[in-house]
Amino acid sequence: MLEEKYLRTPTWWIGFAALAIGEFGNFAAYAFAPAILVTPFGAVSVLAGAILGRYFLNETLGILGKIGVFICLLGTSQIVLHAPPNEDIRTIEQISQYAVQLGYLIYMGVVITFSIVMIRSVAPTYGKRYPLVYLSVCSAVGSIAIVAIKAFGIAVKLTLAGDDQFSHPSTYGFMVFMLVCIIVQLYYFNKALALFPLSIVNPLYYISFTTATLLSSSILFGGLTTVGIVNTSSSICGLLLIFAGVFLLQTENVRPNMEPHISSTVSVDTINIYGSDRGL
Repeated sequence: MLEEKYLRTPTWWIGFAALAIGEFGNFAAYAFAPAILVTPFGAVSVLAGAILGRYFLNETLGILGKIGVFICLLGTSQIVLHAPPNEDIRTIEQISQYAVQLGYLIYMGVVITFSIVMIRSVAPTYGKRYPLVYLSVCSAVGSIAIVAIKAFGIAVKLTLAGDDQFSHPSTYGFMVFMLVCIIVQLYYFNKALALFPLSIVNPLYYISFTTATLLSSSILFGGLTTVGIVNTSSSICGLLLIFAGVFLLQTENVRPNMEPHISSTVSVDTINIYGSDRGL
């Protein structure tokens, strides 16, 4: 059977191991860097997919794709140079206080309502025609999952440093919330992959998730935590450059054949949504 065949393929296991290592790195990044720095680096998976696809899937990378790669690297460098300092979080209770602010509670309510409407009312009619239907659910849920991922990552970091955070009930609450959100994201991301090519799903998910995550971060912390108008504008310009580069890569990779297909793997970007902490 197909499942047994790919499980016996060394390349699949190498890819799975690389994915696990990468996502562990993403998880660790939540505890050390702000969202506007970590989130845009999800473009690396888009770049890797475009470049490695040339060797493993016999895909071509034309002039538009090469320009897109260059623009993504340029935008990423711009963000790194103007990234804000990390938020000083000393206990998990500090994140809990951020998360229960009225503004963020309203945002969470909007996200949950939006996701339910999309799943129950919109997806049955338009889900097979428009990839953003399922991807918008992934992005919205991911934007609030980042809070839990960031919180749990900091709890682990502080605990390893000798300050036990697992004595706080909120640590377990964040952990459960994180797992639920991850399951929802993976489920609907794979539904999108089953209906549309990865070359379409990956860039659209990256852009929608990054946008939603930065919005969530700005609401949670009352801004993007950048210092000064120059750093803020430069970071935004860098993000727009990455979006433009991803768009060019997507344009390069689009093929006329849009037949539904079933994917047996999970894109790095799916959990990478976790690779972008909000402005912590």
